[in-house]
Amino acid sequence: MDKYEVLKRYFGYDSFREGQELLIDSILDGRDALGIMPTGSGKSICYQVPALMMDGVTLVISPLISLMKDQVAALNQAGIHAAFLNSSLTYSQYRKALGFAREGRYPIIYVAPERLMTEEFLSFALHVKIAMVAVDEAHCVSQWGQDFRPSYLKIVEFIDKLPKRPVISAFTATATREVREDVMGILGLRDPVLATTGYDRPNLYLGVQTPKDKYATMRNFIECHPGQSGIIYCATRKLVEEVCGRLIRDGFSATRYHAGLEDAERRNNQDDFIYDRSTIMVATNAFGMGIDKSNVRYVIHYNMPKNLESYYQEVGRCSRDGESGECILLYSGQDVITNQFFIDNNQDNEELDDETRELVMVRDRERLKKMTYYCFSNDCLREYILKYFGEYGGSNYCGNCCNCLQHFETVDVTDIAKALIGCVSASRQRFGASLILDTVHGANTNKIRQYHMEENIYYAQLSKVPIYTLRSVLNYLLMQGYLTTTDDTYAVVKLTERSEEVAAGREIVTMKLPKEQELTVRARREKQGRKNAAADNSLFGQLRALRSEIARREKVPPYLVFSDKTLEHMCVIKPKNKKEMLAVTGVGEFKFEKYGEAFLEKIVEAREKTDGV
Repeated sequence: MDKYEVLKRYFGYDSFREGQELLIDSILDGRDALGIMPTGSGKSICYQVPALMMDGVTLVISPLISLMKDQVAALNQAGIHAAFLNSSLTYSQYRKALGFAREGRYPIIYVAPERLMTEEFLSFALHVKIAMVAVDEAHCVSQWGQDFRPSYLKIVEFIDKLPKRPVISAFTATATREVREDVMGILGLRDPVLATTGYDRPNLYLGVQTPKDKYATMRNFIECHPGQSGIIYCATRKLVEEVCGRLIRDGFSATRYHAGLEDAERRNNQDDFIYDRSTIMVATNAFGMGIDKSNVRYVIHYNMPKNLESYYQEVGRCSRDGESGECILLYSGQDVITNQFFIDNNQDNEELDDETRELVMVRDRERLKKMTYYCFSNDCLREYILKYFGEYGGSNYCGNCCNCLQHFETVDVTDIAKALIGCVSASRQRFGASLILDTVHGANTNKIRQYHMEENIYYAQLSKVPIYTLRSVLNYLLMQGYLTTTDDTYAVVKLTERSEEVAAGREIVTMKLPKEQELTVRARREKQGRKNAAADNSLFGQLRALRSEIARREKVPPYLVFSDKTLEHMCVIKPKNKKEMLAVTGVGEFKFEKYGEAFLEKIVEAREKTDGV
């Protein structure tokens, strides 16, 4: 079979997505490859298709057990023999899987990096033909990556021990230029083909809110998305327990996941979510890597993450099938303090020397600052993220984020900027943002009196300006470099070279401030809720019910039978026979033989009922 036949037979697609064919052709030509592609863009196809065509075994290095299990289950559902080797297997299971691998039963084997240098696995690897080593989540190899794992450095040591160097391919969804170069250097990629398809996920709505009551805001959102699958990320285990408990008491189908739970409970809770027995997963950032559940329709961040890499990786778990999804971040000032505490007390980098650990900490603080600016920005949120990852040239309007759906007007804020800069200067650059804002607004607090800020010449100078406007202007000054902050736990506001330009009247400061909302968030959600309710009574709803029935019978996640996108395509085409069903995206020969007739019968039955009416 050629690559197109493999793609159609096993994966049900007629054509490749952007970047996939370039990477596949390069790998088949024996060249190393690096693919930087957003979550849900089909990175796994890039190594799975060539693995089925190459002479030998493809080893896929994966960081998490859940990722391996999910990928292997999907491959087996597609009729491809694959296996994983990690600590979730008993010793007898591990030996049995390794024995089958020696017999050549598996063209693709997923393995944890910690297993590579064990005596038993090395013995296997040295006596079979390894055609390719594919490194998934490749950013984990870089100490500058947001999820550095020292165990990933074993990959290079392992490859060096092989009698013949295989093709090396690496894939990640999030990598700044520095991380990308680090990955190529550490893994020793030789003249690699680089495919960067962009970070944009236009199907995802991006929103930031600063509510007084986070739980009430989140609950309102969920109520407007009945029956939809969603993930709620919380910063701490305690908050996961609290939020999940309240949701359950309020009648929602929710479960939880964090590192403090027993392994068995974490597995059961994850399975409940994947198999659609629970529609909502409340979790820390320990959950999600490798979860290929395609019908997650919203991701809510109850707290701000510590960097944009983590944030974009987590929202990337929303609507992986390309359908519309919503990603809402609920921000509060406490989130910054919490994340600063995590950075200062990070135990993940203990294997690094003191100097390198300090460099990583400085870098983490800078990332936190950029993440905070994202929450304050009045510009297009999608454009902000794309620029962070090095993509430029956009229109600064995506039409699918909270800022682009809100009217703004450009306002001259020079007088406000002068007062804020003057207050920082008059107080000799000793205080944080909150005290500066309280001073210019004329607050009467204990801290104001403690530091005698009521004697500052700028005290109450901006008392008539709403505090939220003052906060927006101060954040804008920090984002644009008119002011800066220290990297300490309690950041102190400092002057910059640009401060003098404004203070001296040589530079005018303008910024966008919100005017009015074009469509309120509540109205948009209610409209979406009506749409969801209507969908459940349609042919799509009937096909989903059939899919759930089959999934329960076969004990597999529903999305592994067919994705929502595939079911929706069936509703459009309404196939009458095998040929027409095979034209549906996501329906390959193997899956048609297993499920095709049942879905054809349901579609014909629905058509007859419609015609009868």
